[in-house]
Amino acid sequence: QVQLVESGGGLVQAGGSLRLSCATSGRSFSSDVMGWFRQAPGKEREFVAAITRSGIRTFSYYTDSVKGRFTISRDNAKNTVYLQMNSLKPEDTAIYYCAGEVVGNYVYMTSWHYWGQGTQVTVSS
Repeated sequence: QVQLVESGGGLVQAGGSLRLSCATSGRSFSSDVMGWFRQAPGKEREFVAAITRSGIRTFSYYTDSVKGRFTISRDNAKNTVYLQMNSLKPEDTAIYYCAGEVVGNYVYMTSWHYWGQGTQVTVSS
């Protein structure tokens, strides 16, 4: 059974930092693109970041609103993907979801096959 389990969410003041983790099991994702999405109350789930598979030169991609503040990384030995979030803003408040195995444009949630249950991030002003 394939599982993606997010952790690391919580309540933080504006300007603070959090590191989210996504532990995978059930199959190897070392050759797959991995990503993070988020969904704020009353809004659609949106793309946050993606990282290409290892074994080749690694590239990461970010939505404009998090560039320079968030960093996606992966540790294939630990089957884990991370999202380091710095300089957090109240508008970053959302449930953050890990996603694995993309077919098509990584920006669209419908392109992703596997999803975690999400972890809540709340940024207070």
